[in-house]
Amino acid sequence: MKRPFLVFGSIACLQFFAAIRAQQKATPPTDALNKTEIAWVYNHYAQDDNTSAVTGGVGTEKLTVYGPNLNWTRTKGKHSIGLQLGADIISSASTDNIDRVLSSASILDARSFLNLTYKRSNPQKNLDIYGGGGFSIESDYFSLGSKFGIIKTVPEKRQTYEFQVQLFNDDLRWGRLNKPSNFKPVKLIYPQELRFKEWYTTYKRTSVTLKTGFTQALNKRMVLGVFPEFAYQNGLLATPFHRVYFTDRTLAVEQLPDTRFKSALGIKLHQFLGGSTILKNQLTGYTDSFGITAISFTHESAFKISNLVTLAPHIRLYTQKGASFFKPFQGHDPNATFYTSDYDYATLKSLALGMALRYRPVSKPNTKTSLNTFIFRYQFYKRSQGLSAHVFALSFLLDRSHS
Repeated sequence: MKRPFLVFGSIACLQFFAAIRAQQKATPPTDALNKTEIAWVYNHYAQDDNTSAVTGGVGTEKLTVYGPNLNWTRTKGKHSIGLQLGADIISSASTDNIDRVLSSASILDARSFLNLTYKRSNPQKNLDIYGGGGFSIESDYFSLGSKFGIIKTVPEKRQTYEFQVQLFNDDLRWGRLNKPSNFKPVKLIYPQELRFKEWYTTYKRTSVTLKTGFTQALNKRMVLGVFPEFAYQNGLLATPFHRVYFTDRTLAVEQLPDTRFKSALGIKLHQFLGGSTILKNQLTGYTDSFGITAISFTHESAFKISNLVTLAPHIRLYTQKGASFFKPFQGHDPNATFYTSDYDYATLKSLALGMALRYRPVSKPNTKTSLNTFIFRYQFYKRSQGLSAHVFALSFLLDRSHS
């Protein structure tokens, strides 16, 4: 089953409008902050396609994800604690095809996750240090993650530096959510007709990501940012229940290298055109050891049409040169070492178009708790090989100040 690709989510949307708000209102001193923020976010993702990797690059890939989550942040002086918890409830016909080849029935799955973050600010040194961890669980994997980061600002030079490292340890065995297993992993899950042997020597995967960033205010209305990123993965990088059909019509499970290096470079230019319009542009290049190279361009605009309402259209263009070991259905040499029919590794282009609407009601005087922001976001996503998707997102942000 292909994981849903949410090009723009509600959390990113909240962060985007936070930047707008920062331009309109001076930030109070860190030691004066004493508040709680609660964000309720709902993402709804629906896709359709007929190139499922579960059935070797053909067959239905229809999928729907219902994704509620809650974000709670408590700030008291220099200290901030954040909690995020939620679930993705997934209805996928392609998942059902792991056992029943070319069936059209849907099967339900769910991913639950929890993340905890702590941040300490030092206003005298213009330094923020943060760290955290969490977990994610689904029927066919369990993931433990952690992160550590530093943000340093240099006000006199109008510069910001950021460093973040992330570590994920994944166990791809199936069975934790089945009652007979008592929440213990059972085994890797293969397609029904390929369970006569173990296809892999490991069931674990480790991922390390290093993110860095530098921003420079060029003037009062323009900010330039450069964001290099590097990642390393080791372990089982293939998906155990993806089929591959060869030119001689024999069948096997997907095989990929057990190490992968990734690197990306993003360049952002944000421009503020007065108090009512913001333009955000980002150009990103990507390459990895699988032979994939890609480039994307993203543009977002925010237009404040009244004191209460802001509209933000966006567009994302993406083009990718695929890995050499990708071939479509029945396109692989049976003597090949690595092979996949997952179109995530193919040469392709994609387009994403969308619109966000933000409503920020006027706060009543002497009110400790208020609805700070409401956001509705829609996006249409289309790939050149045929996959199309619709994304709907709702966000509610509540503020509560404390004495």
